[in-house]
Formats: sequence, C-alpha cells, structure tokens
Amino acid sequence: MYIEQGYKGDIGIWKYFVIPLLFIAFMGLNYIATVTSPVSVEDAMQQVIEQWGSNLVLIFLLAPLAAGLIFVLGWTFLVHRQSIASLTTSRKKIDWKRVFFAFGFWGLITILLTGIDIYLSPDNYVFNLEWSKFIPLAIIAIILIPMQTSFEEYLFRGHMMQGLGILAKNRWVPLVVTSVLFGIMHIANPEVEKLGYGILVYYIGTGFFLGILTLMDEGLELALGFHAANNLITALLVTADWTAFQTHSIYKDISEPAMGWDVLIPVFVVYPILLLIFSRKYGWKNWKDRLFGKVLTREEFTALGNDETTVA
Repeated sequence: MYIEQGYKGDIGIWKYFVIPLLFIAFMGLNYIATVTSPVSVEDAMQQVIEQWGSNLVLIFLLAPLAAGLIFVLGWTFLVHRQSIASLTTSRKKIDWKRVFFAFGFWGLITILLTGIDIYLSPDNYVFNLEWSKFIPLAIIAIILIPMQTSFEEYLFRGHMMQGLGILAKNRWVPLVVTSVLFGIMHIANPEVEKLGYGILVYYIGTGFFLGILTLMDEGLELALGFHAANNLITALLVTADWTAFQTHSIYKDISEPAMGWDVLIPVFVVYPILLLIFSRKYGWKNWKDRLFGKVLTREEFTALGNDETTVA
C-alpha cells in the first residue's frame, strides 16, 4: 500500500500540485531558453566549462536539484504533516539494505558493462584520469549526485505518485503520468539535441522501470539505490562533450554519437531482466493488482488499522 501512505498526513489534494507545477514551469522555461538560444547546448556548455571548469559547473547544475530534495522533504513534513518514512516506503521504516543492494548491484553491472565496451572498442575512448581533478570531482559527485537523484525519486515516484494515485484512485495513472513526465524532464539535455527526440524513449522507459520498481516493491528504496548508482558511477567513469554531466572522469568517450539499437536495449532487454531479478529476490507477486489495481479510499485504508497521520 505505498500510494495509500499519502493518507498519513493532512492530505489536501492541492498540496500535491504546487511542487510539480513549479518544477514543470522551471523545466519549460529551461527548454524554451534552450531552443531559442542561437548557441547550441553543447557549445554553450563548452564555453561555460572553459570559463569556470567542469567541477564548478557540475556544482551549479546539481545544487538546485539538491536544494529541491530539501524542499520536497520539508514540504512533506511541514505542509503535508507526513513522515519522510511514509513518503519513502510502506514498510514501518526505510529499508536501507534495499537501497544499498540496488546501488551496489547496478553499480557493479555498470562498471562491468562499461569495462567490456572500453575493451571491445578502445578507439572510442581515451584515458582521462587526472587525480588532482578527479578527487574533487569524486567528492562533489558523492555528495550531490545522490541528492539530485533522490530529489527526482521523491518528486516523481514519491510525491507525485502518491498524489496522483489518491486522486485517480488507481495505480496505472500515476505510473504512466510520472514516467512520461520524468522522460520529458530531460528534453533540454544536450543528449537530446545531439541524438534527437528518439532518445526520450530511453528516458521515458527508465521512468517506467523506476515506477514499476516502486509499485511492485511498495517503496522507493530500490529506485533510490538504482538511480544514484546509475548517475554517480557514470559521472565518475565516462564523460563526453555532448552529455549533461561533463566531468573529469576516468575515461572520455570520443566516438561520434548516433541513435541506434544500443539506446533501446536497456529499456527492452536490461530493465525487464532486472525486474525479474528483483522479483525473485524480494518475492513479488500480484503484478496486475500492484500495477493496475485500485487505490483504497482513506476510509478503507483507515479501517484496516492504519493511522491517518504520522506527524504529531
């Protein structure tokens, strides 16, 4: 009953629209500025990096999203009067073992797959490691990237998932809406400008994967760990001149990017395999009900012995 955890507070449906609308407005303005700018996103990024350095630019990119995490959690606690635990999970307390398992599992796979690709296509990469620049990068990334990814999870798979589910009284509407919005959020990324709008299939597919993780596991823990590992390990391992995170990573991808089947493989091959692995480990059942079933009313939820509020 993850979505129903939203009842554990002073609900007020309007309270679920303030943060998403502000964020969507911000992203919309960012996209308008991007498409109307006479300078490409890639060129603009290069100019800013040349002036400030990639580590400082990374801080500029991540700091607003890290602040967004604090804002979402503060809004939940102070305005919704809901505990952070009930925003995170349907379990009595946050299962940190799940967070760290997903982080470690996907982190190891990412390192392995990246290493294989470097071995098989050495001409596409150059060794880029400079310890004097990499160590500050690692410190910045380890602190801010998990905050950035957690903001996105708490906003889309937490705050919006619970609000839309309670409003729609079902699970598929919040799954679809949050997944599509999560993908569209990346529309101003330099990857989209370089590869075309087809890359949004990957971002939207990732949104669906994370949403399914959340609904099937009745909590955000696996999504939090996976998302943090995906962004953090990638930022430390590989960079390129046309990606959102241009860092002093260990390797630099110098190949000419192209939209191909490799963009679709994660969505249609890797993610289903991961869902199968997680389902076996955590004993997921009732897929139809958890993904498409109805959401209980507040009265039904309370009748089952659940407290309506968790913040005094």
